[in-house]
Amino acid sequence: MKSTTPFWAAFAVLGWATSAVAAPPQIGAAGPIDPARLSAEVRILASDDYEGRAPGTEGEKKTIAHLVSQFKALGLEPAGENGGYLQTVPLLHTQVQPGATASVRIGDKTTPLTEFEDIYLNTVRPTDRLTVANAPMVFVGYGVNAPERGWDDFKGVDLHGKIAVFLVNDPDFEAAPGEPVAGKFGGKAMTYYGRWTYKYEEAGRRGALGAIIVHETPGAGYGWVTVVAPKGENFDVIRPNGGAERAPIQGWIERAAAVDLFKAAGLDFEALKVAARTAVFRPVEIPGALFSADLHVAHETLTSHNVLAKLPGAKRPGEAVMFSAHWDAYGVAPRPNGGPKVIRPGANDDGLGVAGVLELARAFKAGPRPARTLLFGIWTAEERGLLGSEYFGQHPTFPLDKLAANYTIDILQTAGLSRDVVLIGAGQSNLETGLAKAAASQERTVTPDAHPERGLFYRADHFSLAKRGVPVLLLMGIGGGPDLVDGGRAAGDAWVSDYTAHCYHQPCDAWSAGWNLKGAAQDVDLLYIAGGAVADSAAWPAWNAGSEFRPIRDTSNAARR
Repeated sequence: MKSTTPFWAAFAVLGWATSAVAAPPQIGAAGPIDPARLSAEVRILASDDYEGRAPGTEGEKKTIAHLVSQFKALGLEPAGENGGYLQTVPLLHTQVQPGATASVRIGDKTTPLTEFEDIYLNTVRPTDRLTVANAPMVFVGYGVNAPERGWDDFKGVDLHGKIAVFLVNDPDFEAAPGEPVAGKFGGKAMTYYGRWTYKYEEAGRRGALGAIIVHETPGAGYGWVTVVAPKGENFDVIRPNGGAERAPIQGWIERAAAVDLFKAAGLDFEALKVAARTAVFRPVEIPGALFSADLHVAHETLTSHNVLAKLPGAKRPGEAVMFSAHWDAYGVAPRPNGGPKVIRPGANDDGLGVAGVLELARAFKAGPRPARTLLFGIWTAEERGLLGSEYFGQHPTFPLDKLAANYTIDILQTAGLSRDVVLIGAGQSNLETGLAKAAASQERTVTPDAHPERGLFYRADHFSLAKRGVPVLLLMGIGGGPDLVDGGRAAGDAWVSDYTAHCYHQPCDAWSAGWNLKGAAQDVDLLYIAGGAVADSAAWPAWNAGSEFRPIRDTSNAARR
């Protein structure tokens, strides 16, 4: 007689991080996640009726109504606001208008910086116009303040009224072997200190008038064309103080323009980069450099929604494990010349992730109730800067110090069964131990993402919870090619290359009857096993000693005793 015991139960009985599974199934053995149901759900979400699921549109209305109906049909309880399934997320939308100007004056020479060619500026302030006149420019190196690593690039220098100029990535990104900084920030693997979002936040905390990052493709992980693609558009959550904690102007300067600027001021850009890799580095005021800019800004507020449901725990309902994805995509492409409507349907990114969360909810509801509550979060505005999950982090509907783990799905591969799963951000927490054991139960292994320097770990919704201390784990199919059963790693790499080059955030990210979703179902099954084990355990997952998120979690240890 076939056993009805869930896969995760074999882990949970002995402890999620230490148990083993006898007689593991072979690669491709059927779990509770159905590839056909995954496909059917994506076909709905990526259909023309949903118009690319942009926040604040008719497409959103249809999307959230559909998701709520799905959770109700599964018999899950609401976990949003006011006893419902929704959490209202107020958003700020800004758009720098055509004709923005920027320049740098050094001595009696003023050099204009051409918009989208030399410089890219935007704002998350709800203002009609931003002007900067002759603001001093200060080079702050990598702009990192990391007490746990003994690193402070700022040394108490006052940035009020100044433009802070940053290097992208971490202080050790280009370090040569033997340099004292080598490996201090994970080497090629980016930490959050290397992300542009951190640098903007740090500039705001220090009162800078503006924050400008020097773009270099290797350190950023993408080219200049990606930087300028939003064309001055930005989004943020509505902040009670009008975003006063954010630098009024933020943006990027193209490397060649930055090198010329430094040279005109009598500075050697490359020499300063080397100096910035030392712990004794101090900010350097760029001699005589005065920055000016004039931006006209259109701004509006939008109302969007997260969708949240729960399956209360059988023994410890006050503790939870969360599974999440984002429902939004890029909507209808701009039509400056009145061309035909072009929808960017977001079938894989992240319609397939949403389908995975719904399938997890279905599977858990059909089986025995775990000890801990299961939360299912489907976020808005991920593509606008992780804003739905960020709002939940600011206004949680479940206590974050009692959230044992978050498992996020953001893109799954559609090329069939694989011998491994690619993990984004390997080395962060002991959730990875449970994942590896779950993978072994499928006769699979875990492979770290191939390009940790790109910082994918900081570019998905789980990060909104990670930076508040919640242990997280991300599956993102573009982190590196899986070792496919049919074609091996080469075939997996080819799938990633083709998807990212042609369909990522583009109209061709559409549902296809030709998808092979057996591998995607494998990966969702993997989270069912690993997450279910944590949900049925009394243990609390923890960040590893070297993680930048461990000190944050430690502040709430008393709540979990």
